[in-house]
Amino acid sequence: MSRTLLLNPGPVTLSPRVREALLRPDLCHREIEFSSLQGAICAALLKVYDLDATTWAAVLLTGSGTAAVEAMLTSTVPRSGRLLVLENGVYGERMSMMAERAGITTARCATSWESSLRLAAVEAQLEAFPDTTHVAVVHHETTTGRLNDLHALGALCAARGVDLLLDAVSSFGAENIDFRALPIAACAATANKCLHGVPGVSFVILNRQRFARSGTPARSVYLDLDTYLTQQERGGTPFTQSVQGFYALNEALAEFADAGGQAARQQLYRARMRQARATLSGLGVEGILPEADCSCVLQAFRLPAGQGYEELHAGLKARGFVIYAGQGRLAADIFRISLMGDLTTEDLARLAQAFRELLTRD
Repeated sequence: MSRTLLLNPGPVTLSPRVREALLRPDLCHREIEFSSLQGAICAALLKVYDLDATTWAAVLLTGSGTAAVEAMLTSTVPRSGRLLVLENGVYGERMSMMAERAGITTARCATSWESSLRLAAVEAQLEAFPDTTHVAVVHHETTTGRLNDLHALGALCAARGVDLLLDAVSSFGAENIDFRALPIAACAATANKCLHGVPGVSFVILNRQRFARSGTPARSVYLDLDTYLTQQERGGTPFTQSVQGFYALNEALAEFADAGGQAARQQLYRARMRQARATLSGLGVEGILPEADCSCVLQAFRLPAGQGYEELHAGLKARGFVIYAGQGRLAADIFRISLMGDLTTEDLARLAQAFRELLTRD
C-alpha cells in the first residue's frame, strides 16, 4: 500500500529513522539523561548555521512554532520598548496580535499579501518613531510562499540600532539566514518543518548580548525565555518537556547533518519544487508569485477555472497526498504545496501523475 504523504507546511512525512526514535525508553525530564539529550539538541541547533555558543544560545520549548514566536516577542521587547511588526501575510498579522495582546507598544507596517515588504514605509516608521527598539518580520510567509528579503531590511535596522526579531518557523534549516550580518536578537523556529522532526517542540535562537540588553521583560510564566535559558544552561528545565519529541528532534538533526546540512536541504527542496512547478505549469496552473520571490519550502498556485479546492484535495488524498488550502480571502482561489519530509523520486513522479489525472481537461 502506498504511503500517504504530507505536502502541507508541517508536520512532515517522517523518515523511518526519526519515527524509530519515538520508541526510545521513557525518560524523566529531571534526570541526567534528559539533560544530556537537551544539551545535544541545543548544540546541534546552533550548528545548523554554524553559530558560536558564546554569542548565541538555543532555547528549547514544548509547543508549536507559534509558541516560540510568542515567547520571542514577549521575552525580548523591553517594557519601555517599541515594536514595529511587518505584515504581508497571516503570520505577520498574527505577530501583531500577539504583541498587542501582551501589552507591547506596537506599530504595524502592512502590505498586501501578494506584495513584498515596503522598505520605504519601514524607514518612514522608524524615522517617525525613533524610540523603536525592535522590528519583527516573517522570513518565509507561508500565506503565499513568499521569502521576504532580509538583507536590505537588516541594513536599515542596523543603521538605526534596531534589533530584528525573526519568525523563521518555516525557513530555519532550509533557507539562508545570515546571523552574522543581520542584527538578529532572536529567531523563532520549530522542529516539525525543515528539520523533519515531530510537532510539539520549538525553539528560539537568542543573541546573548542583545537578549541581555532587553532586560528580560517576560510577560508570561510558561513562555519566559530567560527562565528557560537560565535553567537549561544549568542542565535543567523549568517545565515538563516533550521527551519523545526531543528524541525525534535529536535524531532529525543527526539525519540533517548526515545529509549535508542546510545547503543540501535547500538544494533538495529547490529541485523538488522545480519539478512540481514544471508539472503544474505544463497543466496551465501557475504560481501566484514569481518563482524568484518564493521560498524553496512552499509555494502557492492558482486553482484552475472550475476547479474547487475541496475537489482537488479529495482527489489527491485518494491518491496518497495531502495538500493545503489557501487562507482568508485567498481560500477560494489557491492551493499550496510543500515538499519537505521523507519523499522519494518515485513519490514525486506519482504526485506528477496525480496532478495530470486530476487537472487535465478534455
